[in-house]
Amino acid sequence: MPKLDFPLFYILRGVQAIFALIVLGITGHVVNRVYGQSDTVNFMLFNGVWSLFIVVPYSILTPIFVPALAHRFALVAVDAVTMIFWFAGFIALAADIGDPQRCSKVPLCREMQAATAFGAFNWVLFLATTVLNALGALRRDPAPGSQPPTAHVP
Repeated sequence: MPKLDFPLFYILRGVQAIFALIVLGITGHVVNRVYGQSDTVNFMLFNGVWSLFIVVPYSILTPIFVPALAHRFALVAVDAVTMIFWFAGFIALAADIGDPQRCSKVPLCREMQAATAFGAFNWVLFLATTVLNALGALRRDPAPGSQPPTAHVP
């Protein structure tokens, strides 16, 4: 079993999972209330599901249990794509909300503002893990064979 001694990586992944869960809950409620009529809210719901159930488990468990599937550049690519998803989602949701003064009395609009804020925070977190994984992948020995996970940046 490879040794993972970069605790910041696990802290970032944990916070990403928490923020994805928050966005998932908020957008799930909004989708339920508007019957799935908003594609932007649906996309943010997808971002929450994608991050919480695919990206975070893949990034943490695959290097430990199935290192053959945890190629150093695959981990960077998954983080980069997820970072782009969060960026597109929170920007589109913010554009849909429009004027913040309009939301002062509409609870559903305020929920969308919260989802936008947590989406922006998650984008920053995925930006950080993308950079950390890219630095780890580029600093590796290019020799073939099993490599330790990219979570460790020497």
